[in-house]
Amino acid sequence: MQLYNTETRRKETFAPLHSQEATMYCCGPTVYNYAHIGNMRTYIFEDLLARTLRLSLPLKHVMNVTDVGHLVSDGDEGEDKMEVATARENKSAWEIAKFYEQKFFEDFDALNCTRPTVISRATAHIPEMIALVKTLEEKGYTYRTSDGIYYDTSKFDRYDALVGRSRLEGLKGGARVEMSEEKKNPTDFALWKFSPKDKKRQMEWDSPWGVGFPGWHVECSAMAMKYLGPTLDIHCGGIDHVSVHHTNEIAQSEAATGQRYVRFWVHGEFLVLRAGKMSKSGGTFVTLQTLRDKGYDPLDYRYLCLTAHYRTQLEFTYESLDSARKSLQILRREAAKALEAAGRQPAAFTTALEEAKKLFRTAMEDDLNAPKALAVVWENMRGAALNPAEKVDFLRFADTILALDLFRAPEEEKTEELPAEVCQLLQQRAAARAAKDYKKSDELRAALAAAGYRVKDTPQGQQTEKIK
Repeated sequence: MQLYNTETRRKETFAPLHSQEATMYCCGPTVYNYAHIGNMRTYIFEDLLARTLRLSLPLKHVMNVTDVGHLVSDGDEGEDKMEVATARENKSAWEIAKFYEQKFFEDFDALNCTRPTVISRATAHIPEMIALVKTLEEKGYTYRTSDGIYYDTSKFDRYDALVGRSRLEGLKGGARVEMSEEKKNPTDFALWKFSPKDKKRQMEWDSPWGVGFPGWHVECSAMAMKYLGPTLDIHCGGIDHVSVHHTNEIAQSEAATGQRYVRFWVHGEFLVLRAGKMSKSGGTFVTLQTLRDKGYDPLDYRYLCLTAHYRTQLEFTYESLDSARKSLQILRREAAKALEAAGRQPAAFTTALEEAKKLFRTAMEDDLNAPKALAVVWENMRGAALNPAEKVDFLRFADTILALDLFRAPEEEKTEELPAEVCQLLQQRAAARAAKDYKKSDELRAALAAAGYRVKDTPQGQQTEKIK
């Protein structure tokens, strides 16, 4: 399997450190509000990765739940997001955490994401976090300020591992944070924060340095290494975690253990609105419930996410979601037709079935090229290479990865839906664009025009309209 490694900036062949099992840690939700569909795009790509890895070997997958310690700024300033939520909703921090964690996993399950092997809550691992900070203190990487224990980034040589030297210099120049008078370096970060003297926090613990709470970054390192050891095979998250959160995880983990922390860093790009990045803090976010309220199925959104490579930005529009819904319904009708036809004749399997599975698997094992894998599905469902029984077998295999419930009973057909051959051409064109085969893309645009449909490229994604 080939995976793009953010640290090396290239695709590399993945093999686990220990042959008997692969390990993967994914940054989970901060449960102070509803997750938006941009957040959920990240969990969908991580689910695709987990499902694809499990084709070859067992996987131990750990995901955290941040229920304390995530401050509202990258500069370790402001209030804990959980404390902010308690004031907003007049509930305890524990009630907030329980409610939004439950809502998150309802969405997670509705999108057919596979539950991790281990779900680790930050509040249940305070001793491990304190132990990690003590180790860093003993090794000389920390210093004390009036508001907490901080990590001195100048003492760690690999602090630029993910962001690169030139970008790190920009961060040091103040692009990321405002410089606190007590910080030695702008990039230094809090390992343990002291509770305010003028008010009592709902979530605080005793520590060797005084009553307080852990920093957000130290949580992930402590929990990841508790369950997966000092060196992880894969660490996933959104692209926004690269310059701060994951950079800080490397610094504290490798300083504590003296070993490489992560072998493959895998990051997913943003889902964007035309107004910009989807953001809870900016109030520009859409939840899965928003889509349900408008009549969409969560798996319509999962299909939409599969039409763009996880490392490219995906622009969200309701037009593109409509197209995804139509395509998914057509695929389910094709599945139903194949299932019915297969029941009327003896099953016969040929080498064409294995070739179809191989092409699908090859696409997914090429850095999770889901658009190309979908194109393989369409080609085999509309083509004549597979007989009905083979189509059923192939679709069942593909759906172990795509998780689109392809054999769910389709909705009643609507006359305005795109023809199946048009959907197939669109999937082929999406795959061509993902592979940067623009000559093939132009040829498919012409084929769509010949079929009576004009295709328009949004920043990431295709929209179609019937030529009048």
